[in-house]
Order: sequence, then structure tokens, then C-alpha cells
Amino acid sequence: MSERVMPGRTDGLITLGAADALWVDLTADSAVPTASGAFTRSPAHPRVGYVLLGGHVVATVRASGGQWRVPEAEVRRAAAELNAVRMDRRDLVRIGPFRAAPGQENNEDTPLRWRRRITGELREPGGPERAARREVGPPYHLAGIDWRRLLVARTRDGTQRTWWLPRAVVRLLDAAEHTEAQWVQAARTRRSSAAVTEPPSHPRQARDAEGRRTTSPEGPTVPPRPYNGELEGRLYSVLSRKPGSAGRVAGWACAVCRTAPAAVLDHCHEHGYVRAPVCQSCNTQERPDHLYSNDIRVANRYTRLFHTDADDWLRHWHRCPGCRARTTLPLPHLAAWTAHIACRSLRPTHPAPRGRKPCGVLRVSWTGSQNAPRSCLLTVAVDFCPSGEHRVLARVPYREAAERFGVWLAETAPAVAAAAGPDRLDGLPAQSRPVIADTSGEGLALF
Repeated sequence: MSERVMPGRTDGLITLGAADALWVDLTADSAVPTASGAFTRSPAHPRVGYVLLGGHVVATVRASGGQWRVPEAEVRRAAAELNAVRMDRRDLVRIGPFRAAPGQENNEDTPLRWRRRITGELREPGGPERAARREVGPPYHLAGIDWRRLLVARTRDGTQRTWWLPRAVVRLLDAAEHTEAQWVQAARTRRSSAAVTEPPSHPRQARDAEGRRTTSPEGPTVPPRPYNGELEGRLYSVLSRKPGSAGRVAGWACAVCRTAPAAVLDHCHEHGYVRAPVCQSCNTQERPDHLYSNDIRVANRYTRLFHTDADDWLRHWHRCPGCRARTTLPLPHLAAWTAHIACRSLRPTHPAPRGRKPCGVLRVSWTGSQNAPRSCLLTVAVDFCPSGEHRVLARVPYREAAERFGVWLAETAPAVAAAAGPDRLDGLPAQSRPVIADTSGEGLALF
């Protein structure tokens, strides 16, 4: 939309209806589809002082005549930020349903709670079909984004249906939720301060991008701070029970991608140590795709875990003192590495339009556990191979897999390998903590 006079524009402010039209027009070519009615329908509540557009908060102003308006420049700024988002529709993150809701959804101070909103709508009668048909239904737009056009449904074992969104959209909605939480906290702080001081004679004013003055009841949001190992060596069982731990996690940026705000406290399930605060996208990316408690499917995301972003992920996993001392990974991750890296040359391929492609679906299972390494055996197989429905590629003893990983770690991430080993750590418990029995992955918000 060109810079023309908007209907109802006064001193840089436009009506909510005009803002709706402007938002849809400016984002028409965005990789992330947007929804109309972002300003005029629930869950947007202009009377609370703001509306979310993407990861940006747009303040609302009550103008003369009782109408609610917004700064046009802020709408344009939010649209420009959304248009800059790049999205891979094949890089998906599971958003539900889970047996237990992710911990950050319990934060009642954040009205967005986008995972809860999506799950709630899909659980309504006819909700999945309505979402698949992209019907409007209840006005559950999320930060001005039309998530129905991006939602992917998958069915496991012919019964359980799961829902997925592109990772870029998940990170965008996580950022919006964090931004809103910071905004609400700033508003609460200002109200508390106003209660003990003399109220101001006029509302707080700020200048928009065009230099005009606009009314804004809250101040700027606080960006998340980088994580610098403040929780290193702490036990999750102790730290998670401390009051205020959830709010403290939300103040950090994700320790892996370092761009999105952290949402959960990632920890090692084998040793119980805290790794670092991470965002929901990274937390989901590292969660093994369990078929059973000792059987996982090696998904395409392991290409990033062990290839593209291997250095970041290896450093993150070795934030656990137990894994660092053993120079290995938790058993599910080590099993996935064995199938994806150590047995890569054994996987058959088939002709494809552009060369050859690996056949079937890679899977790895194990007997026993890392607590009994002599008897623990990893079995790598290909499901749905044309030459056999289930084709076993290799059987690798746990100790051999750990040794192979140590060699590969030294070649792939020398700095991480140099910091590993029992001689590098002081104060490590004499006995490692036993692995948690429930490793299904579905109900684990923190893995």
C-alpha cells in the first residue's frame, strides 16, 4: 500500500478498521499468511492498551469520540518485520496434542497462550475439519497470523492425530508470547508504582516513527538477555521446585539458537542436570521421535542436529556434567546418532528424479540401557524398504557406539571434545543417576 492518506487518519493515528485493511494489504506477499480482523475481533482487546501483530506490540489509543485508534507507523513497522520472515514449510514442529501441556502455557499473565488456543479450537467438535477447510470459525487469529493455512495434520498408527506448524512460525509466535508477557509485566509495574505515588496529570506520551506524539500506557519491552551458564551444574529436580523459576527462564534468550526467547528449562533425563533455557522450537527439535519407550524414528531434523548446527547442539548437550564426563550423549540421542551418522553408508538408496534418495524410514531400537552397557545393543533398521518391509542394517553394542561417537566428536567439534572426559570435571557424583523410565517423549515438555 502506498503512502496515501488513510481514512480516518488523524495525527498519525488510524481507526482499527483502517488498520485491519492496512495490515492485510502490507502483508499480502509475506511468507507467513496473515488474518483479517486482527484489530477488530477477539482475542485482540484494544481496551487493554495494545494489539499483537507478529512479534510486535502495537499500542492502542482512545481518541476523541471514544474511538480506539493505532499509530499507522507501528502497523507498517510490524508488517515490515513479518515480511522479513523466511519459512521452510518442510521444517515442522509438533505443537500438540501432548499428554502434558508445556509448562509455559500455565502462565496466566500472558493472554496469547497460542498453543492452548490452537489445541482448544482443534478439540472442539468439527475443529480439525474446519481448520483443514480454512473456515473462519471462532476468531482465534494469533498475532494477526492465519495459522489454519499452515497447519499440518499427521496420523500415527491410524488413530492418533498430531498437529504441526513450520518452525519459523513457532518461533514467531513464541516471540509474540514473550513480547506480550513483557508488556503486561511493564504495565503491572507501572500500575504498582502509580499506586504509591501521586498519579500523573496526563497520560504517558511517546513519539511514533513519524515524530508525532501518541499515547502509550506502557513502556518498551525488555529484550531477553543471553544465557552465560548461570545454571551450570544445577540439578533440575531442585531448581524446578524453586518459586519464580518459570519467570527467570523467560528472561533469557534461547541458549541454542540465541534468537528466540527461552520458554522451558532443558535438562538431561539420564543424569538430572540442567542444560540451559531454550525456546519451544529448539526444545521440540531435539526431542527424539519415540515410537515406543526404546524405539525411535530418525526424522529429517537430525540433519540439523548432527550436520548443519552440530557444533551448537553438541555444546548444548554437553552442558550436562554427566554426559560431558562420559563423552557421550543420552541413550536416545546416541541411538539416533548411530543410525544417522555411523550407519549412514549402510542405508540403501533408490533412483529419484534428481539422482538417488535414501529408501524407507530410518529407525533404531535398543535393548537394556546405558546403566548396563555390556548388554545394551542398538539395532538400526529401515522400515518400508521395497526389498523388505523391515530391513535390519546393523546391530551395534552400546560401548562401540559410544567409542565411535567420541571419535566423531573430536573431528566435528574439537572444542567440545577437549572439554569432555572424567578428568575434566570436579565434584561429579560417584554414581550416575538412573535413566527415567518414561522416555516416550510425547508428554515431556522438558527434554
